[in-house]
Amino acid sequence: MMKSPNPIGRLRLAGKLEGISFILLLFVAMPLKYLAGQPMAVRVIGMAHGILFLAYCFCLLQAKFTTNWPLKRVAGLFVAALLPFGPFIADRRLKREEWDWAGQ
Repeated sequence: MMKSPNPIGRLRLAGKLEGISFILLLFVAMPLKYLAGQPMAVRVIGMAHGILFLAYCFCLLQAKFTTNWPLKRVAGLFVAALLPFGPFIADRRLKREEWDWAGQ
């Protein structure tokens, strides 16, 4: 029998992708826009980041309802997504939680 996909693993993946897109937006696209006059970089990377942020929020809600995390935990993970490098810092703890959840 096949196990159902791990919601914490999906959240971790979404967090990594969202975090990378945020870093690209801040440190590549924004300088290209304001220093090199290339606004298209912000449009393209900004759109990708927006989609990935929504995917992260969806995965966060799915993980909350699957694992019964308290609202404080979910709020902390949401705030982490708003900060540069936040999803990568949060990922360390999520990695341990994913292993614990998968071992059930």
